[in-house]
Amino acid sequence: MKPVVAIVGKPNVGKSTLFNRIVGRKKAIVEDQPGVTRDRNYADIEWGDKPFSLIDTGGFEPISRERIFMQMKEQCQLAIEEADLILFLMDGKDGLTPSDKEIASILRKEAKPVLYVVNKIDGPKHEDKVFEFYGIGVESILSISAQHNYGVDDLMTEVLKNLPPSEEGEVEEEVIRIAVVGRPNVGKSSLINRILGYDRVIVNESPGTTRDAIDSVVEIGGKKYLLIDTAGIRRKKKISLRLEKYSIVEALKSIDRCDVALFLIDPRERVTEQDTKIAGFIHEKAKGCVIVVNKWDLIEKNSETAKEYTLRIREELKFLPYAPILFTSCLTGKRVIATIQLVDQVAEEFGKRVSTSHLNNLLEESTTKVPLPRYGRGRVKIYYGTQVSIKPPTFVLFANYPRRIHVTYQRYLINRIRQFLGFERSPIRLLLRERGPSRGR
Repeated sequence: MKPVVAIVGKPNVGKSTLFNRIVGRKKAIVEDQPGVTRDRNYADIEWGDKPFSLIDTGGFEPISRERIFMQMKEQCQLAIEEADLILFLMDGKDGLTPSDKEIASILRKEAKPVLYVVNKIDGPKHEDKVFEFYGIGVESILSISAQHNYGVDDLMTEVLKNLPPSEEGEVEEEVIRIAVVGRPNVGKSSLINRILGYDRVIVNESPGTTRDAIDSVVEIGGKKYLLIDTAGIRRKKKISLRLEKYSIVEALKSIDRCDVALFLIDPRERVTEQDTKIAGFIHEKAKGCVIVVNKWDLIEKNSETAKEYTLRIREELKFLPYAPILFTSCLTGKRVIATIQLVDQVAEEFGKRVSTSHLNNLLEESTTKVPLPRYGRGRVKIYYGTQVSIKPPTFVLFANYPRRIHVTYQRYLINRIRQFLGFERSPIRLLLRERGPSRGR
């Protein structure tokens, strides 16, 4: 599990600018995965060889003018609950405001490390604007300009000093790690209990409850599984009940730890924006996925209902074409055991490795069937490819002009690998590298 760093502060202090500055300079390598269109309010970062997740709280819950102080308090409280380190950002041009004092008062009462940062200090000549911010009663304040990159390196040095170490799982490698994720009240705890065969986690019908993830180890058919539940077991604070959107923070942490995510959807609603965000996390982190449509017993249906709903999910979650879809009812237990059977299939492909010769034979057939584009006086060529890792299956292709291989052609190759090499239920990462013909196989 990576540590979580949250940026908090009142509106218009530059939270998103700082977020983009950090992400733009030291973002972890992420390959282009087409099809995910959504607002960015989190990013996986690796800075100074230390990985962490960065969250822009402003992106989660926009602050309304009518409830500005209440919303600010909610953002701070939720950041305190979920983050390992908090960056409290203030505006050097506005000076110290009552809002800043209120937020600082909230943060000082909690046992979480906080870095107090004054933004919009455009250089040494403006450092005198920082002095009044010591009025909030802290010993150390950092000055930066997120827009002009002044002081950001010093800030990140302090961030690295205050980051807790990443947590390493203590479960043996042969255990399949399953994260049960989804919006509040879609039946996550009920599914866990059905799989376990007893009430390991408390089921609460009130949506929006939040808690720390609970882990359960179970053996089924001679295989061991670690079930990571993110559903509600106790109410931390009323504030958490009101902001469902923060459920994605816990989902994000759990997805980081899993091999396969069981992504639950309520069929009584269309795929929501929140569903799309959580599904996007699964896809971008390249985890195996089973889409579980729970509460299917509550739907009036005919022989075409499941087919129609499947088409709707595929249309709304186009970036998860490899995730099998299962219709279940945790209340009746119908098809619940089938979720484990699908997890086994997905996990097998997720950890599968193919020979270099099989891969290159397929690449040769694929580029012959659909030739690569011309470039200059010649043609773009893929000389060879190899699988470099599993979980997810990752393939590196060496080409003369890798930047000229369009994303649609990459998608074509990924689909061919899925179809002919047995990765139909697994995410795939495809990396392109430049290499001349003389350095081929």
